[in-house]
Amino acid sequence: MNINEEIARLRDLLPASWRMTTSIKSKPEQTEPISSLQILPWAKGAQIGINFRLWRQLPEAERDLLLLHEVSWRQQTKWLQLGAYQGIAATAFVGGIVEAIQGDVTGMAIAILLGTIGINQILRGNKSSQVQVQADNEAIEVAQKRGYREVEAAKALLEAIPDAARLMGRNTPEFTELIRCQNLRAIAGLSKNTIPDAVINDI
Repeated sequence: MNINEEIARLRDLLPASWRMTTSIKSKPEQTEPISSLQILPWAKGAQIGINFRLWRQLPEAERDLLLLHEVSWRQQTKWLQLGAYQGIAATAFVGGIVEAIQGDVTGMAIAILLGTIGINQILRGNKSSQVQVQADNEAIEVAQKRGYREVEAAKALLEAIPDAARLMGRNTPEFTELIRCQNLRAIAGLSKNTIPDAVINDI
């Protein structure tokens, strides 16, 4: 596999709005086939790292869907997206500055506590089953615009999740992966049991 050619191919797979802000780089030192960094307020977009020694062991369809999921997931978890906990973190940050200027130690402590709570909730939400399932669904939608059929894309991602885990030396699926796989089985027509939105939202 030619790394530069694969990166170019993967970039072409992305929608134009993602392509302009997504960076894909070779990361031979990482233990995952694909990884990414949180999109922080000062970052332009998703930064994707790929270990091509592991990456080349996956079929092309699995590679495509893993990339689309990773970028979609990061796009959905931007720190600047409006939300209750983003508001708490921002308010606490501003409040902390004001309290520091005024020399109010108690106020500073409360602001730090609120900020920590807000940030922790943001990070937890970013890894939730709901966000991951939404990223899977969006990845499949984008894949269909690139010539994949819905069932084909769902099956590819369904197979990619455990395959990527095995390449990392992990044979036991994580709970969120089980939820994702069940959702993908339903989309692929391999299971009639869907996961209700209410259940996903609570996880």
